[in-house]
Amino acid sequence: MLTHPTLDQLRALGLEGMIEALEEQRRDPNIADLDFEQRLALLVQRQWLWKSNRALAARLQQAQLKVPATLEDIDYRHPRGLKRAQIEQLRVNDWIGQRRACLITGPTGCGKTYLGCALGHQACRDGHRTLYYHAPKLFRDLQMAQADGSLARRLKQWARITLLIIDDLGMAATGTKPYRELLEIIDDRLGKGSVLITSQFPVGQWHELVGDATVADALMDRLVHQAYRIELKGESMRKARAADDRSHGPPSDSESHA
Repeated sequence: MLTHPTLDQLRALGLEGMIEALEEQRRDPNIADLDFEQRLALLVQRQWLWKSNRALAARLQQAQLKVPATLEDIDYRHPRGLKRAQIEQLRVNDWIGQRRACLITGPTGCGKTYLGCALGHQACRDGHRTLYYHAPKLFRDLQMAQADGSLARRLKQWARITLLIIDDLGMAATGTKPYRELLEIIDDRLGKGSVLITSQFPVGQWHELVGDATVADALMDRLVHQAYRIELKGESMRKARAADDRSHGPPSDSESHA
């Protein structure tokens, strides 16, 4: 039996997972059937799992994803032009490690936010530091940072984020100034991290959305070329689910915040 000083030393080393596994082994009447190396392997495996889960929880907390979405819960049944192969390609191709962008466009209610958050969740699972921003809030924070002189510090913080998610680009943004600020963020991240942008405006309308040809060209050059693009279509999933609820009861699918 382990003495309290030994447990205290393990706790001081941050080996909480190993302590939990040791307690389980002490209660297991069959543990004597395993040799020392097998028991040690179980302890190490539990500590590794404990540490991995803690790190994932911290990354998810930092990410501030709008909805608790996962790639496994994406609804491919709804006719919106989304194919499982597209998502699988993103999952296995390490687009974040390649510092590439991902652009998701489509009409309101077709699942852009859910899909973006699902990809963000997967990024956290893969060990990437992730941060979600609703575009109007991002532009408000940029404006405040410029006013109080903290913009340089903010840009430095965002540069350390591996995946920056900007949701609903084009919402509530008027004039060219917000897009000049966005260009500064993108410029600061070149070669350092990836960006995922969702918008109800097709990429072909982004020049008109930005309003300044020079800024629009610079953004398009940095974002669109070599980016993964997902173009959703069809009617709102919210409306379709509301109709389905009236006919068949509540849906069982998890993608209900799309």
